Amino acid sequence: MSENHASPSAPAPAADDAAAAPVPAQQGRGRREPMFPDGPAPDPAGSHHERRIRSFQPRRSRVTTGQGEALRRLWPKWGLDIDGLSKLDLGELFGDPDLPVVLEIGFGMGEATAKMAAADPGTGILACDVHTPGQGNLLGLAERNGLDNIRVANGDAIILLREMLAPDSLAGLRVYFPDPWPKKRHHKRRLIQPEFLALAATRMAPGALLHCATDWEPYAEQMLEVLSAAPDFENTQADGGFAPRPEFRPLTRFEGQGLDKGHVVHDLLFRRKAH
Repeated sequence: MSENHASPSAPAPAADDAAAAPVPAQQGRGRREPMFPDGPAPDPAGSHHERRIRSFQPRRSRVTTGQGEALRRLWPKWGLDIDGLSKLDLGELFGDPDLPVVLEIGFGMGEATAKMAAADPGTGILACDVHTPGQGNLLGLAERNGLDNIRVANGDAIILLREMLAPDSLAGLRVYFPDPWPKKRHHKRRLIQPEFLALAATRMAPGALLHCATDWEPYAEQMLEVLSAAPDFENTQADGGFAPRPEFRPLTRFEGQGLDKGHVVHDLLFRRKAH
């Protein structure tokens, strides 16, 4: 998911958690027993959905004391498990039936998500990831900054799109720095594929913006090729190429480190066609 390819080990904790004692993710419990009974489930969809190739790989990382406290207190309020068993009413979820909602798939530790939510309080962000420390970190950021336009979804984004979201319900879709799966034999695991785009298009309202970003150039080229061929999307760039980074996507710490090393970040901005 977001920025995972840059940090295979546990990410650095938020500043206010830096001195907190880390909490083991499982802490001696059974492998599938949740550490936070009222928090994100280890496998929310369980066995009632088909086995298939996943575009993400859950990371076993330590949860800091602050992240764990945020999960315990805030998950019942702002979190949801992607179990695939019921349809989501986004208006009810955000407490405003008229609020446009953008789905963000993969948010890392949530810093960029929190900045975007603060800059645009008139848009709801449904942020999906499987990384427990990141989920706790984003919930903590939302509370500390008074951001009530963030909801955190735990689990498989494909099941969320296919089973739980209504047609035309999303005002946008964001996929920032997904795992590039650089080995050729793993390319089938990449998220941006024709099948994914066909599914996503059914859940996006006409005119909704699909925004991808990656610092892995071969993946960027594949994204551009696949998106340009997708019948439901059109490139916002007149030349049919990559887009400049829009102001609403913050420059993350991870991205800044990559730029310092000479990495090139590519943004792709495509709109859902009105048929």
